[in-house]
Amino acid sequence: MSGRTRVTIFGALATLLTSWSLTPLVETSGWLVQAALLLAVQAAVGAGGRRVPLARTLTVGAQLLASLLLLVFLFAGKAESTGGGPLAFLVTDFAGLFQQGVRDVGEFAIPAPLTDGIRLLLLAGVLLIGLLVDLLAVTLRTAAAAGLPLLALYSVAAGLSAGHGQPWIAFLLAGAGYLMMLLSEGRDRLAQWGRVFGGAPNARTPASAASGYGANGAGGTRAVAPVRTGRRIGAVALGLALAVPAALPSLGGGMLGAPGEDSPSAGGGGGTISAVNPLVSLQSSLNAQDNRVVMKYRTDSPQLGEQYLRILALDEFNGVKWEASARPLTDVPQRLPNPAGLTEEVRENAAEVRTTVSAADTYAQRYLPMPYPATQVDIAGKWRFEPAGRTLVGDQLGKDRFQNVQGAQYTVRSLLLRPTAEQLQSAPAANPAVRGEYTKLPDNLPPVVAETARRVTQGARDDYTRAVKLQDFFAVTGGFRYDTKVSSGTGSQAIARFLEDKEGFCVHFAFSMAAMSRTLGIPARVAVGFTPGEKQSDGTVNVSMRDAHAWPELYFEGVGWTRFEPTPRSGITLPDYSRPEAPAPQPSASSAAPSQSASAPAPAPSQSEACPPELKKLGECGAAVAQRNTGSGAGGVSAGTVLGWAAVAVLAAGIPLLPLLWRRRVRERRLGPGDVPAAWRELGDCAWDVGIPPDEALSPRGAAGRIVLLGRLEGGAAEAVHRVAGAVERELYAPPGTEVAYPGLAADVLTARAALLAGLGRWSRLRALLLPRSGARVSAAVSARLSAVSSALSRAGGRIRLPLRGRG
Repeated sequence: MSGRTRVTIFGALATLLTSWSLTPLVETSGWLVQAALLLAVQAAVGAGGRRVPLARTLTVGAQLLASLLLLVFLFAGKAESTGGGPLAFLVTDFAGLFQQGVRDVGEFAIPAPLTDGIRLLLLAGVLLIGLLVDLLAVTLRTAAAAGLPLLALYSVAAGLSAGHGQPWIAFLLAGAGYLMMLLSEGRDRLAQWGRVFGGAPNARTPASAASGYGANGAGGTRAVAPVRTGRRIGAVALGLALAVPAALPSLGGGMLGAPGEDSPSAGGGGGTISAVNPLVSLQSSLNAQDNRVVMKYRTDSPQLGEQYLRILALDEFNGVKWEASARPLTDVPQRLPNPAGLTEEVRENAAEVRTTVSAADTYAQRYLPMPYPATQVDIAGKWRFEPAGRTLVGDQLGKDRFQNVQGAQYTVRSLLLRPTAEQLQSAPAANPAVRGEYTKLPDNLPPVVAETARRVTQGARDDYTRAVKLQDFFAVTGGFRYDTKVSSGTGSQAIARFLEDKEGFCVHFAFSMAAMSRTLGIPARVAVGFTPGEKQSDGTVNVSMRDAHAWPELYFEGVGWTRFEPTPRSGITLPDYSRPEAPAPQPSASSAAPSQSASAPAPAPSQSEACPPELKKLGECGAAVAQRNTGSGAGGVSAGTVLGWAAVAVLAAGIPLLPLLWRRRVRERRLGPGDVPAAWRELGDCAWDVGIPPDEALSPRGAAGRIVLLGRLEGGAAEAVHRVAGAVERELYAPPGTEVAYPGLAADVLTARAALLAGLGRWSRLRALLLPRSGARVSAAVSARLSAVSSALSRAGGRIRLPLRGRG
């Protein structure tokens, strides 16, 4: 590998390691893998351009063009298209997505959800820094100056992420990356000087290494002493940079220090709050692989299907997104005021239910999830009440610190409203103030939204009937499909695109129904929270991340804000008041009998006419699936294709299991014959797999004590480890000819292994089984074998003497 190629690789690595400091700014760090791949391609283009060779400007231009093309490939279709063709995407859509990212950065608190706009900003910024580092360190050969863009990247990230994550790790990675780049560049320069003085040789040092160089291939040279010295100096400098701020209190508040708990307060929390839009993180919650429980509750509600936990309401639609209005906050009253628009007639039929909620320690939501409408809340901490949305929001506790629901336990009393369809249908016109505020629409709303709303509700004479028709259009009759992978656009164009594509998740359904309701003059807003969750055998209910949900709330005078459910998602219950009473299905006497002479069976009769909307919504009935012709004439998939794909699937599934199978085979071979040293090696590897690396300097007794201590073994497992260590000592130090039987050797090793695995968490245990750390022995053995083969070939080649022609 040439020196410039090495500097190119370490420059890209330094940029990637420095980019780690940006991870606390967003909720997930999956973008870092994309950044690594993009940096690798950018560095490869630069290395190829210099090898051709191209002029410096052409090399940088090629890297820039490749980076832009990669970003276009990644983000094509993510923006709301306003034109056609590549030029429109580059000039308009790409710029629009970039502007959306800037707006998201200004809107969301840290850690922010990884929206497409924010991801574009992160990747584009990392690629730009990587290009500058490559330009300075490789193209212009000034690696020291390449630290300036790295410092700029780290400084911005450290300043924004103060109080989040572990800043010393980010500093360590950034510093290590920069030092490695400097060392590689210095090594390249040093190799160009020729032979340099490196120190007096000792008896074991070859003459070629005495001057600071050792053999490297065919006549090549490699800096040894200066490079080692440089590595040591860099390690010491990096260690001092980490240790000094920790040792000196006066330096603890800089980039490496986290704000203390005694940060000065920034006031009493203010009188208003501009709510953060939580809908982008809602999609990541629905798609989360780890469906962890965020809340548990117990309730005496007789209708668990109505026990939605509402966080806040988004009542302002500006054409770009739905968001909560900035409203005044008050102290939380002992008894919350009556809900807006609710009359005594409807309240008399309501039941007051009691719900006790326990939030997980990993759920740090600033808004308090609770049933709607709540009448009384009992919770510790500093909270404020927003009357219009009937939400509780955490007050400010200090600088950049706010009260949240993390680990809280609280009790909520709420009303279980039971309005009838007749009450909603006969509701008078809404209050003019409510109607004026909650029917506002942006000027850029596409005409198709209002046209679709009028078409769907044609013939309806009241707002309730219109609302039910809109709900059934999305949930039953409109042909919409629920898909959480669809891009979560929230603007006016996103609604029009959703009405055309007819696929999305709860955000799209809620936004579209609320916007269409407003076009019909029905006051509407969007609520965000959780569906009721899953009831457990002990009577509690678990609410997980995938229970996150958004739904429209429509206002009816006399009832107040009323939930509707347009999302065709399994596990969601339609409100009773929105279910039209469908007659029981009866066989039709006039139906024609199927033809006896038909050559193919007729499709099963459709039940869509008699199926209630809520069952259609869950996919329990509807149009029958056409039966497939499985005869020999059908153009189906061949058996060979099926077997081929099955073999590929089995192979793909089996590859991750290879380390597991290898460890099992090694374990059986070591424990089978009852060999004490082999069993001791197996016990050491079992400890290594769970994160206890071997220490060859310890005696068997010391190593056993270390395994028991670090593995937190007790009782029989600890005794088993010490018994194996005692057997090793007897094997090593017993007089010759002494043989002691140890029939329980394998059982003790397996007992210790089971206890070590039991002390791990689920994912750590899975990692120990599927990716055992002791697999490093394989690579070491292969390397040693290759080295031995290479040495043998070299010795054999040295003994061969070829005859010299023309001699004598």
